[in-house]
Amino acid sequence: MLDIILQVSLLLSIGAAAGIMAGLLGIGGGLIIVPVLFALFLSTGQADDSVAMHAAIGTSLATIVLTSISSILAHQKHRAILWQVVVSITPAILVGGLAGALIAGLLPGTALRIGFAIFLLLVAVQMLIGRAPSAHRSLPGLPGLSLVGSVIGAISAIMGIGGGTMSVPFLVWCNVEARIAVATSAAIGLPIALAGTVGFIIAGLGKAGLPPLSIGYVNIPAFVCIVIASVLFAPLGAKFAHRIPHAKLKRIFAVFLLILAIRMIFISD
Repeated sequence: MLDIILQVSLLLSIGAAAGIMAGLLGIGGGLIIVPVLFALFLSTGQADDSVAMHAAIGTSLATIVLTSISSILAHQKHRAILWQVVVSITPAILVGGLAGALIAGLLPGTALRIGFAIFLLLVAVQMLIGRAPSAHRSLPGLPGLSLVGSVIGAISAIMGIGGGTMSVPFLVWCNVEARIAVATSAAIGLPIALAGTVGFIIAGLGKAGLPPLSIGYVNIPAFVCIVIASVLFAPLGAKFAHRIPHAKLKRIFAVFLLILAIRMIFISD
């Protein structure tokens, strides 16, 4: 009984942290959820090594669906979302997200863990040392957005994240102000999560060694606990995002990714 209480408390804490990060940084929270769920599934013996990472990613994507909605509603109060960009990029995001989820289902768990760690490290370094965007750079047209969207969707689904780690830097690179980029990224994360969740459910059907009460690679108990807290705390993060200076917000984002990258490298070992 005590173990169950501790696990539920941990999942609620993860959800709260993920919700704040979703609102503050425009990410879905998967960067926190995936490594912690992976460690939890293994340490408690709920999942086999071969599917623990897949279950962590699939569950993370499912939680991001509702976290993104909460974050979107909070950012929309500030009218900070570029809806034209969201609408233009969504079809490619859906295709890329579904494809990425199905590909991830075929990859070994070790490959997913190492790939996740390297991905976070590269994005963190880029954000810390990246040059300021050129004054003439702007958002590309529909073909360019579609290409970017398909790549963001696929990688995000494979990694179990909402896409903010790529969509925020991309939008900032295109001279979109950081707060607007964060808000728009939160909206872009919804179709990524939807497509990725469907893909991971399909890919995980009938797999052995999954945590109890799972549908495909989505674990329902973990999903419920995380979502309850993340939806409640996402508006708080969005509130902070509109009060923190532009430059400081970018540094917070980069340092946050760097810390998690180092953590995942150790987990991979």
